[in-house]
Amino acid sequence: MYTITSVLQILSSEHYFLSDHGQAISELVYDSRKVRNVKEGLFFAIKSSRDGHQFIPDAYEKGIRSFVVSDENFSISPYPDANFIWVEDALKAIQALAEFHRKMFTIPVIGITGSNGKTIVKEWLYQLLSVEHNVYRSPKSYNSQLGVALSVWNLQADHTIAIIEAGISRAGEMEALQKMINPSIGILTNLGIAHMEGFSSKAEKLEEKWKLFKNAKHVLFSSHYVAEVESIQNRFTWGTRESDDLHILNLSSLHAESKVTARYREKDFEFIIPFQDKASIENVITCIIVMIRLGYDFSVIQNRIKGLKRLEMRLQLKKGKNNCSIIDDTYSNDLASLQIALDFLNQQNQYSEKSLILSGFVDVKSTQEMMDKLTHLLNNQMLKRVILIDPSLFSVAAEIHSEVLCYTSTAELLADLPRIHFSNETILIKGARKFRLEEVSQQLVEKSHDTVLEINLKAIENNLIHYRSLLRKDVKLMAMVKAFSYGSGSFEVANILQFNKLDYLTVAFVDEGVELRKAGVTLPIMVLSPHEGTFDDILSYGLEPEIYSMRILNAFIKFLVDRQIKDYPIHIKLDTGMHRLGFTANELEDAFAVLDNSLQIKVVSVFSHLAASADIALKEFTTRQIEEFKTLAFRLESVLGYTVLKHICNTAGIVNWPEAQMDMVRLGIGLYGIDLSDNALHLEPVNVLKTTISQIKKLNKEETVGYDRKGVLKRDSRIATVKIGYADGYDRRFGNGVGKMMIAGQIIPVIGNICMDMCMLDITDITANEGDEVVVFPDLLQAAKDIGTIPYELLVGISSRVKRIYFYE
Repeated sequence: MYTITSVLQILSSEHYFLSDHGQAISELVYDSRKVRNVKEGLFFAIKSSRDGHQFIPDAYEKGIRSFVVSDENFSISPYPDANFIWVEDALKAIQALAEFHRKMFTIPVIGITGSNGKTIVKEWLYQLLSVEHNVYRSPKSYNSQLGVALSVWNLQADHTIAIIEAGISRAGEMEALQKMINPSIGILTNLGIAHMEGFSSKAEKLEEKWKLFKNAKHVLFSSHYVAEVESIQNRFTWGTRESDDLHILNLSSLHAESKVTARYREKDFEFIIPFQDKASIENVITCIIVMIRLGYDFSVIQNRIKGLKRLEMRLQLKKGKNNCSIIDDTYSNDLASLQIALDFLNQQNQYSEKSLILSGFVDVKSTQEMMDKLTHLLNNQMLKRVILIDPSLFSVAAEIHSEVLCYTSTAELLADLPRIHFSNETILIKGARKFRLEEVSQQLVEKSHDTVLEINLKAIENNLIHYRSLLRKDVKLMAMVKAFSYGSGSFEVANILQFNKLDYLTVAFVDEGVELRKAGVTLPIMVLSPHEGTFDDILSYGLEPEIYSMRILNAFIKFLVDRQIKDYPIHIKLDTGMHRLGFTANELEDAFAVLDNSLQIKVVSVFSHLAASADIALKEFTTRQIEEFKTLAFRLESVLGYTVLKHICNTAGIVNWPEAQMDMVRLGIGLYGIDLSDNALHLEPVNVLKTTISQIKKLNKEETVGYDRKGVLKRDSRIATVKIGYADGYDRRFGNGVGKMMIAGQIIPVIGNICMDMCMLDITDITANEGDEVVVFPDLLQAAKDIGTIPYELLVGISSRVKRIYFYE
């Protein structure tokens, strides 16, 4: 147990104010929205894309009474009963605390790094070692500078082995992670091209990753990724070289499995690996050498490896029956990952009621302390209903404040599901794999065909952080969520943006804004295309209209006069060259006269739209637009007699015209991972459109495929029919070889015309089976170019009948 006084001693700070020297500290808090234990929480005001000092009032209001800050000028007068410690850097302070905590443990600590596979190897090792050990592993993919600190802090005295992953994206990052993890056993999973933009070469990347193993007694890796193996001390390698400790003699494919023949200490062994893809095989062999190094008998290793399952490493948000949302997290269960899943549940505002279906914990010792933590965690949530599966959890039922239902097994719950009326609520399904809670998910999720659009909410969040890093600290951010968030969803995307404290959302039409309001979105929402018939809804749902003409201005003021409403927020649109909507310079004088005399409206912002911000060749035109906008905007402010928000930068403008950021910017397509500039922004892809193979046919040369016999075969071929057509948004222009899809990493062409509900692929040159997954747009930018359009059209054109599955990694 730590106290604020012991934390002060660890951080060696000479600048502090303590109102309660004995306050216990058990939880490290970096986000005021994720506070679980207010009585023992310590808030770190970390400066990143947002300044953590801004959120101290929120954390204090929620009950936090201890803070680590770095701003020398921060006033503590509003917080007389709180503890404050000043440090030079709050992130380094939380790392120092984690480093100190790590030194309290002498158990084996496995540190994992690599370009890919870190989390998979960690989770599989957890499964393989938990039979004998009380294993601690870092939650999800908490491998960053902050994530590692939080992971190490959760190490407890009853753990007998720990597995912690370390991720870096540029040179100079590993030193801090090494000090916190200080592994006794080091693992390098592989060395690939991920995050290469932060390194000058693969050699520099390897050198940086290798710093994790500074004090490791054993370093385990594949000799394929490290050139000078012989010079490395304490190494334990696997590979095809005779000098490798585990020498791979042969690798062959079986039905849905692989057989590995390997030699260790002059004896040959066979392992059946329940996967066939290269990445999974590498990750399993890495697990094998860890078990060998830890002294496991080969028969034990062989038996446990056969039982490994493919992992789903993400929370999935799906549309459920009876107007419900389903959060599917059914592959593992422990307190750390449960906390993460509950945080995601709390981000969902579309329904006021929330339920939890929770399985027992597997391979975890169920102590009274653990049950007390579980009870505290669940009682901190505003849950309508908690469903517990497994008698090991029943002891907490009486202590939970929500309605509680108990079932001894998943089968018992499935039999009783018709009696439980789930409706208009968000349901988190959280459980260990052995409980097969995916069967519960299948019963609650609304059915649809196999073509799905997967939307990575974490990627949206990361892209948002990236664009925020390009802005001045005082610039507000408006996000475009019109057109179903560019095809990506409605409240699902808006909830993430609201959680990340955006300033404004923008929709094209009033009904889009109404839907967001009904889903619990409270952010200010600007409507781009209001008309007289929508004014009642604008008022009823607190939406803010764009006013772009005298007709709309006069009509809206008359509407407000009739209802005796004053100071209603509006946004004035100026036309400086786009020539779509907006007041031109000549039209503004009439608008000024009306605005100056109207008490009914309050102008919140004035804005215009850049017509060519992405095209540097049109720099002169964009400069004229910006200058004209400034002139007109300042004239408007002089007439109004007060200042308003001014904004003209769209996504490309944020990057290419930073001097025009003004008071606010509008982020659109870049939020969804599409970079149309030449600035190499390294955005994360958000959308992946997937389908499956329905049938495979063997056809002879000169036969034809599809309508109008357009797909003429020039050789004996294998043709796959997949479940997507132009009714799903797959444009007919992709027919006859123009479109390309991907199966198991291999690009294959469309053959013949696109049908309404399906199309055909030529899979002659690859291995594929019926039911295999197909990625429809391996490269969205290239696909758009191939049919002479832009990515916007492809995204918004994906039919609503295509099921959206949202996930958060």
